[in-house]
Amino acid sequence: MFGMSGTASSQPALLLKGFEVELYTGRPDGTVVGCSAEAAAAFSDFVTEPDCRNLEYTTPPDAGYAAQLELLLEPRRRLRPWLVQRGLTLLPGSTLSTGDSHRFVRSDPSNPYHGYIEATYGTRVVTASVHINLGLTAMEALFAACRLLRCEASLLLALSACSPFLDGVRTGAHSQRWLQFPLTPLRVPLFLSHQHYIDWVQQQLTLGTMQNVRHLWTSVRPNGDDRPHDLNRLEIRICDLLADPLELLAVTAFAELRVLQLLADPDRHDPLRASCFSPEELAELADANDRSAARTSLEAPLCHWRTGETVTARNWIAEELEAMAPLAAQLGLTAWLAPLHRLLQEGNQAMRWLAAEAAGTPVPALVADGAAAMEQREALLTAGLATDPARPLG
Repeated sequence: MFGMSGTASSQPALLLKGFEVELYTGRPDGTVVGCSAEAAAAFSDFVTEPDCRNLEYTTPPDAGYAAQLELLLEPRRRLRPWLVQRGLTLLPGSTLSTGDSHRFVRSDPSNPYHGYIEATYGTRVVTASVHINLGLTAMEALFAACRLLRCEASLLLALSACSPFLDGVRTGAHSQRWLQFPLTPLRVPLFLSHQHYIDWVQQQLTLGTMQNVRHLWTSVRPNGDDRPHDLNRLEIRICDLLADPLELLAVTAFAELRVLQLLADPDRHDPLRASCFSPEELAELADANDRSAARTSLEAPLCHWRTGETVTARNWIAEELEAMAPLAAQLGLTAWLAPLHRLLQEGNQAMRWLAAEAAGTPVPALVADGAAAMEQREALLTAGLATDPARPLG
């Protein structure tokens, strides 16, 4: 169950949180090789995607950041020896960086839904990302949080972008994944209330623009056990894969602190109350900002939802980090946010990869080096948890 954590006090409680992590598998040289059906058969907590080249695992709800760090690492620790026996590893990136995007490799040829996905979308959906879930069980708060994070989703994509390559070449974007992924339906409103969401979903199902209640592929959406009625969490779907768990937890802390600021002062932070734009204009603004962040991430010019002012993603994030610093300190989240300052200074994975590729490193070598660094990072974090499980490591 998702919801609020902690007890009533003057200090806001941290939200329950959990992750859905999608990962490519492949050889240590960066070649993508699928094995998700076999992995899912061997490990009950790994599941297949329609294409066998990526697999997914989820972490159970827990409000604690140190607890989630271990929950993110533990499934990979179990999976890696199994992969090594097959000459495989986990690969970084959110697109088929080294190929092959020209063919769909079904994980379950007998599954009719997988057949629908292949026929309708092709390899546009063969991506790897991470979905961040934040528990909210009060409907007014949930939909206000959906509105805020829909309007600021571009900031989360700017931090996480890691898909500048496809089929061995640069695409011209920092998040090719977000530009190619088929947003469904094409236009999603800023939901004004739970009832607005229910009515809109039922209308889409009638029109056939959604095949089922899960077929809402947008940057941020409400989620729960019986959509559209029984909801208990907000799901952030825009992020590219953050292969470093500490970077993922830093982005999560940023999003959670924005939600906690909203809950404390809705008049200031709910775009429905604090923006100069109409709800229709806000939805268009958010989608345009997402596309801009996909193209140039931290350097992207974005339209601020409050005033319409143009600001780069990097500067907007820096401003929000400064504003949330007192609350982060109060909640003990300052150290968990620290990786974001390095990302702003040094660039995200896409920017670092593009700089290395421009200096002469081939794309397969970048992915191979990234895979090795990913495994080393996990080992370092696991060792750190063994010595001090409550403290984030740099």
